[in-house]
Amino acid sequence: MAEKKKTTTKKTETRKQEAPAKQDVKKQVPAAKGAAAPVKTGPSEKPRIGVFICHCGTNIAGSIDIKEVEAYAKTIPNVAHVDNYQYICSTPGQNKIITAIKEHKLTGTVVAACSPRLHEPTFRRATKVGGLNQFRFEMANIREQNAWVHMHDPEGATSKAKDTIRIAVAKAALLQDLTPKTVPVERAAMVVGAGIAGMQAALDLANAGIKTYLIESMPSIGGRMSQLDKTFPTLDCSQCILTPKMVDVGRAENIELMTYSEVDAVEGYIGNFDVTIRKKARGVLSMAEAEAKGISGGGCNGCGDCEAPCPVIKPNEFEVGMKPRKAIYINHPQVVPLLYTIDFDSCIKCGLCVTACGEKKAIDLEAKDEFVKVKVGTAILATGFDMFPVEKKTEWGYKKFENVITSLEFERLICASGPTGGYPIRPSDGERPKTVAFVLCAGSRDNTGNGKPYCSRFCCMYSLKHAHQIIEKIPGCTPIIFYMDIRSFGKMYEEFYYRIQDEGAKFIRGRVANILEDPKTKNLHVFADDTLLNRPVDMEVDLVVLAAAVQPMEDTERTRKLFGVSCTGDGWLQEAHPKLNPCGTTTAGVFLAGVCQGPKDIPDTVASAEGAASAASIPIHMGEVELEPYFATCIEERCAGCGMCVNLCPFTALALVEKDGRTVMEVTEAKCKGCGTCGGFCPGGAIWMNHFATPQIVAQIDAFLLGGEQ
Repeated sequence: MAEKKKTTTKKTETRKQEAPAKQDVKKQVPAAKGAAAPVKTGPSEKPRIGVFICHCGTNIAGSIDIKEVEAYAKTIPNVAHVDNYQYICSTPGQNKIITAIKEHKLTGTVVAACSPRLHEPTFRRATKVGGLNQFRFEMANIREQNAWVHMHDPEGATSKAKDTIRIAVAKAALLQDLTPKTVPVERAAMVVGAGIAGMQAALDLANAGIKTYLIESMPSIGGRMSQLDKTFPTLDCSQCILTPKMVDVGRAENIELMTYSEVDAVEGYIGNFDVTIRKKARGVLSMAEAEAKGISGGGCNGCGDCEAPCPVIKPNEFEVGMKPRKAIYINHPQVVPLLYTIDFDSCIKCGLCVTACGEKKAIDLEAKDEFVKVKVGTAILATGFDMFPVEKKTEWGYKKFENVITSLEFERLICASGPTGGYPIRPSDGERPKTVAFVLCAGSRDNTGNGKPYCSRFCCMYSLKHAHQIIEKIPGCTPIIFYMDIRSFGKMYEEFYYRIQDEGAKFIRGRVANILEDPKTKNLHVFADDTLLNRPVDMEVDLVVLAAAVQPMEDTERTRKLFGVSCTGDGWLQEAHPKLNPCGTTTAGVFLAGVCQGPKDIPDTVASAEGAASAASIPIHMGEVELEPYFATCIEERCAGCGMCVNLCPFTALALVEKDGRTVMEVTEAKCKGCGTCGGFCPGGAIWMNHFATPQIVAQIDAFLLGGEQ
């Protein structure tokens, strides 16, 4: 065993010498104002590491023996100073780091505390103020990865904390000075998705003086909110709120609106994204497009003359299939832009619309998709959500029984601009329902495998709204709400819940187990357990409305890959940090707004859009952005130019180039995220990972396996 230890140590020493010459000595990052002069360090100097252990109240100290860990840390090789404090992230705690660097001439710092996602920037700044390069800092996570998961094993947690600190010290002893890079930022932004979140974000950016490209895959803007009748808890008309904002978007000088378009490709990095946009063939020219083609006074003015003679009848997606549309159509009279669209998948090119359009010459049946390239500094994803296909829950009979509908279908039935003019009917016979059952959590909070485990958040509230509307529209109608728990989470929401109770809605607590139909009357029998009265229920009703769960858009995975962002296990786009950076993503310069991130109601959606717009505007107004220097570096003398690493890079940051008659790999530093995929694979060891170099990683492994006996 002793011989094995000696061999491993020799390997570590050898690898310490493998760093490229240009990495040996780096310029120090200038010390912050008021800080001491930088401590000059180099590979020839003996490392002097300071270890700072945080109690984090009782989060850490409640499970780990801080004094024992402190005493052990003093025995670790290369440790010159050890200290502990109740909250290292506080001002006094940071001052301990700053003072120790100066007094003990430290060459690196280790903070044993929480996750680096939370406070790494905090301790980096303290290290820099103390006079060291900020990247001579390493964090040992003894809270999330130790104290919290081993709270019932203090002895084991204390032992693990010793290992974690020893490993961090081994790496800190080999850390080198790194200098952040800065890149210029294009003074333009892009918002993908023009629902209420995308429109709000685009307007905020435009009002800040930033050129904004607003991309929407549908023919008009407005998103899901344009399908709603009223909004809770104030019962404002949805279109009354939305239409003025849609008009503002259409008229804003700094917004270039691209409807019926989608992002086809994304290249580049923060400050310099090159985006290819596919403008789908609409088949109808706007007035501006007609003028550009020399058609004086031509272009679509929204008159609708073309729609009447069209012989093709299709289900209207905007009306959730409850109303027909033609092959040339608009979704509703208030669309922005007021421009007809031809559905070329169903158009038979009979030419009747061309004849009806006449001298306006707005119809182009031979239109083709176009590709437009734009350059932007930042991007906001506001792609919205889809409804869960509740027919998967076969026990409720959706798409089997005519009088079982979804909440979105009910929304269109109750809406004045909907297929029935705002008067809800039973689909089976067109009669007014007298009893309506609302089934909440239809697919939400469902761990059976064919539902969604999460709460869709706003279903309870819109079902309460629907209960109010049915009472208002049909006097004497009784709404019956089957619920698991009523989640009235927002401002004035609980009061709205009480109001619906007072108006006469009945509430039955229990998940609906089954719905069956009486074939003669087409009435429905709703079977459930009333958990408050502890008895089974068989309720006969005229109509059932399923409050279907929401889920990510169908093309969310494609969008995620285009922009290089992460997603949760449920498929929602993932923020950089749920509390400290809720609008950012793991890809610098890409931000999230609205329900693409997870279920939100309208106020929270608008708030997140304003937050995303603010965050996206900061780099643009600054004019340049600083990048962390955690990127790969090619040691050209060792590179064989095989190119195997190029295809492995998930961020397309690598490319083969010709240099001095040789083919070598080159890194686009601004695109590289330091993931290490290329460095781990390279057969020739030609890739050096800044801050995660092979000698540093090997030193950590040795420190763990050898228990510090190096």
